[in-house]
Amino acid sequence: MSTPRVVLVDGVPMSGILSAVGSPRATIVAVHGGATHAAYFDPPGHPEQSLPRLAAEAGFTVLSLDRPGFGASALYPEEFADPARRVEMAHRAVEAILGDRDRGAGIFLLAHSNGSELVLRMATAPTGADLLGIEISGTGIEQQPEARRILAGASAERIPTGLRELLWEPAQLYPSGVAGAVRIPGGPISPGYEADLVSTWTQTFPELAARVRVPVRFTLGEHERVWRNDDSAMAQVGALFTAAPSVELSRQVGAGHNLSLGHRAEDYHRSVLSYLQKCIQ
Repeated sequence: MSTPRVVLVDGVPMSGILSAVGSPRATIVAVHGGATHAAYFDPPGHPEQSLPRLAAEAGFTVLSLDRPGFGASALYPEEFADPARRVEMAHRAVEAILGDRDRGAGIFLLAHSNGSELVLRMATAPTGADLLGIEISGTGIEQQPEARRILAGASAERIPTGLRELLWEPAQLYPSGVAGAVRIPGGPISPGYEADLVSTWTQTFPELAARVRVPVRFTLGEHERVWRNDDSAMAQVGALFTAAPSVELSRQVGAGHNLSLGHRAEDYHRSVLSYLQKCIQ
């Protein structure tokens, strides 16, 4: 059963959703992207899209973590301008929520879209050396031409026309109502640091990737509209991980940008669990 959790880290509330199993094979820490929250991996009313449900059946614990500045920590945006602070707070939140629970073979990090920045930073921190591996998805180093045109007008104050279509189209790939189940309602949809993260990502990504020393899997949807997902572009991303012991590239058939929320979410999640099993062996 998935249970919302809130812990205090240096007086700041940090939150997530924990789905723990007894004697797990391993523990997955899942990190959402922009304008969403921890429910991205376990959307209310859509059990068929739930990563924790499927993972529990396979014997894995899942902690879906609210990124720093999201969820319970959304009222403390000034805490998270420094990337090192975000990593520290995320790591300490994970430790506090998991506590002395059995973690099985270890921790595996799974990220979607903007969440990939936090996961790469966590993987390159001193504590990242003990990770089983990482999965990053819905990101890249080169945007598709239409995405470049639309996102050129984005700012912290302005959501550009056409952004929803980039992230949530083709509409037939998603169950009705699933987007509303995971989007942040009203108010600021992302902390202030997110704008800088996005604007510098194509420089930051290669720098972080070159320092990752655990197995890596990189996935884009067949119908990804933000990032180039052709063989050449995906190979370029894979080549960034020069220190990783292994890199696996995957294109999810029938999926768009939001891999964990479409009709093919279960297929995607099964592929992640299969990869995690390889990391354990």
